[in-house]
Amino acid sequence: MSKVLVKVDYSNPQQGRDLMALLQEYAMDPKGGGQPLSDHVKDNLLQHLSHTPKAFSVICYVNEQPAGLANCFEGFSTFACKPLVNIHDLAVSREHRGLGISQALLSKVEEIASERGCCKITLEVLDGNQVAKNAYRKFGFSGYELKPENGQAIFWQKLITT
Repeated sequence: MSKVLVKVDYSNPQQGRDLMALLQEYAMDPKGGGQPLSDHVKDNLLQHLSHTPKAFSVICYVNEQPAGLANCFEGFSTFACKPLVNIHDLAVSREHRGLGISQALLSKVEEIASERGCCKITLEVLDGNQVAKNAYRKFGFSGYELKPENGQAIFWQKLITT
């Protein structure tokens, strides 16, 4: 089995198709929401990612087949006064699970973050997604806290409707 990790060139048609196929599979999975990507996302995502200077994506190919994806965005830590990388999506194709793809993707993201001088990598994970939580723990992730007595940070959202 050959694994190749590629930092996506958003203008490369094949890499773009592979990114969208992996993201669509992730979106359709119950852990990804169980809904297909909207036509707006399918028609516009690659262009928007290519115009987002701090965005990058990594695809893992297994035997030349797209097997896993990480979509990432560089942010900034005010407490460290350094950039950080947030993994917004991390997905492994159903047929390629159990092959160490998530660890390979995380390793490549960490390499890119180190090259950019980042102080940390962040991500969100659903509380009930034990498989993903185990993979992240295995790589060294843990809950974010400043002081144990104040508890761990909780990821919240407020949708904006237009």
